[in-house]
Amino acid sequence: MTTPNMFIVYVSDAAASARFYGDLFEMTPVFESPRFIAFDLGGGIQLAVWSGVRDELSPAVPRTSEICLALPGGPEQIDNRFREWSGKGVEVVAKPYDEVFGRTFLVADPDGNLIRVAPVD
Repeated sequence: MTTPNMFIVYVSDAAASARFYGDLFEMTPVFESPRFIAFDLGGGIQLAVWSGVRDELSPAVPRTSEICLALPGGPEQIDNRFREWSGKGVEVVAKPYDEVFGRTFLVADPDGNLIRVAPVD
């Protein structure tokens, strides 16, 4: 079976976005080029930021996908992470609330790409 092994997030400034994601997720890049920077997520999976599509990227275009960080533990872990990330000044899209799958919240990166924190299924 063939499975996806890289998730690419389109950004306007790869270096700035790599700093944002590196700080948020406490990770360092495993590959860096001027417009493409990748992080190892484990298990052969990578997350990359890419600014190679500058002409097609517009902040006015709504983002319809999300990166999700699934945390173990109860709702208090979600609330703790929200307080931690809020303290870093991230853009909050939705404060913690209860959804059908549990406690969750949404933030955005500098380009408006969504990042959800939710409980492990």
